Amino acid sequence: MPARPAFKTHGFTLIEVLVAISVMALMALMSWRGLDGMLRTQSSLQSRSDEILTLQAGLAQWQTDLDQLAELPSTPSWDWDGKVLRLTRRSAETPPTGDSGTVVSMGAPSVRVVAWTWRIDAGRPGGGDWQRWQSAPLTQRQDWQIAWALAQRWSQTPDDATRAGQVQIHPLATWQLFVHRGGAWTNPLSSDVVTPGTGNTPPSNNANSSTQSGSTPDGVRLVLSLPPGPAGAGTLSMDWVRPTLSGAPS
Repeated sequence: MPARPAFKTHGFTLIEVLVAISVMALMALMSWRGLDGMLRTQSSLQSRSDEILTLQAGLAQWQTDLDQLAELPSTPSWDWDGKVLRLTRRSAETPPTGDSGTVVSMGAPSVRVVAWTWRIDAGRPGGGDWQRWQSAPLTQRQDWQIAWALAQRWSQTPDDATRAGQVQIHPLATWQLFVHRGGAWTNPLSSDVVTPGTGNTPPSNNANSSTQSGSTPDGVRLVLSLPPGPAGAGTLSMDWVRPTLSGAPS
């Protein structure tokens, strides 16, 4: 009986297996690097978008607060002492009744006390934060006086009671305010600014004194120094003009 022919089976050699494994490992590494780069880019774009949206929201809130300033009898709408800007602004809530002790008239919207400041924080980009504080809706003059004092306390020595109304807006290196009064832009703490109701007597240069308390200026220029970050770096300037002003400041 004739012998059956023997069939040889050929497999991969050890070198071929090692080469294949090396190629697959290289392809996996290249794919991972590409995926990691895409994820990093997406994360960076998302972070930049979030920072820009946060800054835009803060600037929009700043504009709204100034637009809603409440010009009420014997109640200052504006006070800037070089550290904190305190505002009395209208609120959407409407008080049901009114009496001689109310800040607003019967049936009119209530008011809030709002404060803006730049607080030093070494752990934040630029060394500080732009922050906003607001009170609850107010209708009684006594409550307004308490909130007005709380806003001042919050800017100096914040505690648990005042931090409840605090919102951290955006990291800042510094900020500046300029006001438009008497047909010109000027530093609100300079001796060139005339305090309303005092004739032509210039106010003190002491930053701890309230040199611009009372009536609303014709315009406000906000200058923010943005530290390097996703939202960009540099100086950002924004002008606000009192809505009831007949001629815009230039």
